Amino acid sequence: MKAASPHFKVRDAWLKLVREEVIDAEQPIFDCHHHLWDRPEGLYGADELAADVGDGHDVRASLYVQCRTGYVAHGPEEMRPVGEVETILDWSKDQPHLPVGLVAFADLQLGAAVRPVLKALKAAGKGRVLGVRNTTAWHADPAVRSNPNPPPDGLLRTDAFLAGAREVAKEGLCLDVWAYQSQLAEVAHLARALPELTIIVDHCGGPLGVGPYRIDDKTSFVAWRSALAEVAALPNTRIKIGGFGLTVIGYRYADEERPPQSERLAADWRPHVEDCLALFGSERAMFESNFPVDKGQFGYRTLWNAFKRLSDDLDSKARDDLFWRTAARCYGIDERIFTTHTGRNLS
Repeated sequence: MKAASPHFKVRDAWLKLVREEVIDAEQPIFDCHHHLWDRPEGLYGADELAADVGDGHDVRASLYVQCRTGYVAHGPEEMRPVGEVETILDWSKDQPHLPVGLVAFADLQLGAAVRPVLKALKAAGKGRVLGVRNTTAWHADPAVRSNPNPPPDGLLRTDAFLAGAREVAKEGLCLDVWAYQSQLAEVAHLARALPELTIIVDHCGGPLGVGPYRIDDKTSFVAWRSALAEVAALPNTRIKIGGFGLTVIGYRYADEERPPQSERLAADWRPHVEDCLALFGSERAMFESNFPVDKGQFGYRTLWNAFKRLSDDLDSKARDDLFWRTAARCYGIDERIFTTHTGRNLS
């Protein structure tokens, strides 16, 4: 029996109750974190992504991040995630740059023995597998759960994971890490042990607002910032700013009669966003959509409007860092995708 989804259900009719004008429609965007899937709770495939991407903002490219889509059902267990790469490339064969690259899954608990898996993923990706992510977000309280199948405690601390992550670096790949604020010391230890590995911390480093935490609790906020500062002090780390629609972060926009507008989102998220930028700087930070996970709480157009409001006091260089340049450089994407004028007539 499969575990129930911990995410808010996407309700298209509810999302359509709010329709904003696009802010700064000419700002190029690289959506560096989204998923595609066909699950009991709904389909979010290439067409659904294209519809969101095409809804006004100038999204030039995207990055797919593993979510157990399309694993093969036969063969060695460790090789089954290769099917995810093959599936996503097949789904998106008619969508240029959506995605332009993939972050795949390889079980780093295999240690050095993960190398053949990494090579198989890269071969299947034909140059588009750019990173790896494992399921690592864990908390002792069952109310703190962002994955239908949570991992056991301690994966980030094992010698095997460290050895596997070392192989990721040897293959020239990045490591995305989704960890809660209570695990950030483990992320810092990993980054310190492997200075040759670029580690991208997903979803603002997992600030928590459920179970024993509240999103408006100053003590929890200070603990999150302090732990994230330890990670940010290491030059091989990066931060993805987003994921605010995750249930574990604690916002409950989905419970309201109408979806939130971007002014409210920007006001709610500003403390975390400003501290992420203060700790990492724009050259090591990037905005992400985390769709369709976050789509249960707000729309794509509204989300990027909120990010534009949150960065409207920055200079153009810092804005480009956040909207595309940092992610492009981190994952090795051709920057000409974002610097060449498209002539799009956006509305």
